[in-house]
Amino acid sequence: MIGFYNYTVILTYASLMISVTGLFFAASGKIDMALLCLLISGFLDLFDGMVARTKKDRTDEEKQFGIQIDSLTDVICFGALPALIAYMSGLRAVYQILILSIFVTCGMIRLAYYNVTEQARQASTAEVRKSYCGLPITSSALVVPFVYLLRGSIPSGVFETVVTVVFLLCAVAFITPISVRKPHGKSIAALVLIGVILVGLFFVPKMVS
Repeated sequence: MIGFYNYTVILTYASLMISVTGLFFAASGKIDMALLCLLISGFLDLFDGMVARTKKDRTDEEKQFGIQIDSLTDVICFGALPALIAYMSGLRAVYQILILSIFVTCGMIRLAYYNVTEQARQASTAEVRKSYCGLPITSSALVVPFVYLLRGSIPSGVFETVVTVVFLLCAVAFITPISVRKPHGKSIAALVLIGVILVGLFFVPKMVS
């Protein structure tokens, strides 16, 4: 079979399948479920690299395969899925569609640039990367759900404007050469906690009511 099959890619594949499910939810108008899929994909992405590094005997081809599928998955999970969520929730003006397209394109550019630089970095050192150049596209897994918590508290027209601006700012941040520290230890725990809180804020009120 074509490809590499071992436990190091399980979380990446799971993240992809969950986000594809999220695309179907978004296309059906089930925005909250799509946002849940986005959050779960973000959670899995936090740990896929850690899992991959536990396998010490990976070949160079396996390492490069992991980098490529991770980025290809990220384009769908944290680029296409958030964009479809935004579109299906009302961002349908021509300029808004353009911004959503720019968001996905900038995310893809950043991922391609990461692949090139990461391949060169791994060829020269075995150290774990400590920071990223540009805002990681995976940040949309928390940014987008957080913004959507505002839906019920502000007028619809204002909310759509806020979402549009957030997507534009994220797109710019993806390709801006800012240094973003890679999460580890306590920061990973904090991100997981934020994700759990977001899930609770979305679904606990519905369960209670």
